[in-house]
Amino acid sequence: MTDELAALRAENARLIALLEAQGIEWRLPQPITWVAREQESSRLSTAEKVALFRRLFRGRTDVYPIRWESKTTGKAGYAPACANEWRAGVCEKPRIKCGDCSNRLLIPLSDAVVYDHLAGGHTVGVYPLLEDDTCYFLAVDFDEADWRDDACAFLQSCGELGVPAALEISRSGQGAHAWVFFASRVPARDSRRLGTAIISHTCARTRQLRLTSYDRLFPNQDTMPKGGFGNLIALPLQKGPREKGYSAFVDAELRPYPDQWAFLASIQPMAAHDIEPTILRATGGVHPLDVTFIDDEDLATPWKSGGTASKKVAGTMPRSLTVTLANLIYFEKSQLPQALANRLIRLAAFQNPEFYKAQAMRMSVWDKPRVIG
Repeated sequence: MTDELAALRAENARLIALLEAQGIEWRLPQPITWVAREQESSRLSTAEKVALFRRLFRGRTDVYPIRWESKTTGKAGYAPACANEWRAGVCEKPRIKCGDCSNRLLIPLSDAVVYDHLAGGHTVGVYPLLEDDTCYFLAVDFDEADWRDDACAFLQSCGELGVPAALEISRSGQGAHAWVFFASRVPARDSRRLGTAIISHTCARTRQLRLTSYDRLFPNQDTMPKGGFGNLIALPLQKGPREKGYSAFVDAELRPYPDQWAFLASIQPMAAHDIEPTILRATGGVHPLDVTFIDDEDLATPWKSGGTASKKVAGTMPRSLTVTLANLIYFEKSQLPQALANRLIRLAAFQNPEFYKAQAMRMSVWDKPRVIG
């Protein structure tokens, strides 16, 4: 019975996708009336919540990723929603990968899909990088052991720089996402430069984040890779984890807002013209990564590349350090001011040319760290 129901749902989704692909209106003319499945304190109607959600978490609408989980192995992941998935005689997974399938029929994102996500029917994500290499938001993922301190330090930097940011506990409860929304679509390169600048600002003044933090930006590259959709991020507020206190937005003390929808409605997206001045304030005019910069000219003439901008490290320096000389040089990081520790780390770091080569050729940058150090 369960298999028959799943087959009927897949067939229904396939037929809907075919109708929408041909521009044929299949819905009834009257407006959709949503039936709320839980009591919300917000005064917004269900339809208004869906509209607010789609306005903030805006990515590609012609395709969306949906979460799957194997009942036998327990493995989970995301795949583009396809109307032909597991359809007998059409879908040949796992023999043929989805990206290589000529029968793939992508399902566009709709209000109904978003509503089912919020109501717990399924879990979906979003591809933030649009086809013209722009985006409507920036997200930063924190999932290391110290994710709480890292996320709070990043949020503090956003406050210092005047960047409106929202912090969400991830669906697993073992990490967090910081979201920055834009009032209009902006080049993905600019959004990523902003995220990079905020991370560098945090490292220089508040807390040393791992260099891998630069690889945890969404979108994760400036340009759309050929044949792909870019990286995805799970959408928040899915009912299942939200009932456990996860996938919800929190304040600087990591306490969930009592009214999630009122909080989302209060967010003022960042204007595109504020990005560049914010990067300048965060970096003081040096490159946002604050390590050896690599561009097309650098790759052609690496011997001409200069180092980071030389400027005096701010703050009071220790009169002396206790150093242990062994196979390497060791000293306690606690002896160093944050600004000095950050500068020493960056002296030994440089941008990975393989990342930039792949990005320039519009190839995937998965598993290619942006910074080596």
